[in-house]
Amino acid sequence: MRRMNIQQSIRTIPDYPKPGIMFRDITTLLADARAFRRAIDEMVQPLAGAKIDKVAGIEARGFILGGAVAHQLSVGFVPIRKKGKLPYDTISESYELEYGVDQVEVHVDAIAPGERVLLVDDLVATGGTAIAAAKLIERSGGEVALCSFVIDLPEIGGADKLRAMDYPVATLVSFDGH
Repeated sequence: MRRMNIQQSIRTIPDYPKPGIMFRDITTLLADARAFRRAIDEMVQPLAGAKIDKVAGIEARGFILGGAVAHQLSVGFVPIRKKGKLPYDTISESYELEYGVDQVEVHVDAIAPGERVLLVDDLVATGGTAIAAAKLIERSGGEVALCSFVIDLPEIGGADKLRAMDYPVATLVSFDGH
């Protein structure tokens, strides 16, 4: 029943940003205090007893969720941003888009060697951004403890790609389609 409430709090917008896409909008979940709290609690729950040193959130909705999760875990938060958005020295990782390539970056000193990092975002679709973010964590010397998402789009296969690369994955709800 709990998962159903989270899923029901997510708005679906047909044909956005282009025809055939069913956009899963978590702003309605974020605006609902009980659903937001439940989502954060469920994202933290699989980590009970686990050692987590930092939470890394992927721009932009991963910042909102990751910040709340980091607060619950009493650990620091690391932003993983699109290229050119961080002010200090960075390392970057490329990932494929439908038409082209993009990059995400993290500050060179954001994650210390040996730190166990929880990677957070709102949704996993193709997995490209999450895989690039996980690689950044590892290149920083950190270990990806878990990749945590509110939404999985299993038909697109991103969560399976992450698992095939030996990254543990947790999702709260899944939606059919794209």
